[in-house]
Amino acid sequence: MSSITTDIARLAGELRGVTGQLHRRLRKVDNAEVLTPSQTAVLGRLHRTGPSTQSQLAAAEHVRQQSMGATLAELDRLGHLERTRDPHDGRRVVLSLSTLGDKTVRGLHEHREEWIAQALATMTPEERGTLASALPLLQRLAQHTGV
Repeated sequence: MSSITTDIARLAGELRGVTGQLHRRLRKVDNAEVLTPSQTAVLGRLHRTGPSTQSQLAAAEHVRQQSMGATLAELDRLGHLERTRDPHDGRRVVLSLSTLGDKTVRGLHEHREEWIAQALATMTPEERGTLASALPLLQRLAQHTGV
């Protein structure tokens, strides 16, 4: 293995570890365990992509229809969803965020951003500049479609 390959592999492992830690930390900050990570993910997806069917959500979240059905049933019970008939196919139900669901997602985002801002405030201006400079690279990494 060449030194470049070793260096890339090491960087990949460190980046995976750090992003995993950050992801877990943000989940803890999220919502005082009112919602499960799956429920939070579905609310976030509906917020980002708009109304969807149960099958579209299951495919997007890489879960079985039955699992998505249980998640949606609980979100519906909590008042986070609205259900309407698909205007093009009356047999299909389209799910979207209710006013409460939208408010919940916005609150989660605000809470996460507040936590991140507090953490950033402990860094030097140079460190914050380094992070800001790295954002386009992290975005490219997140959008990479290779296996």
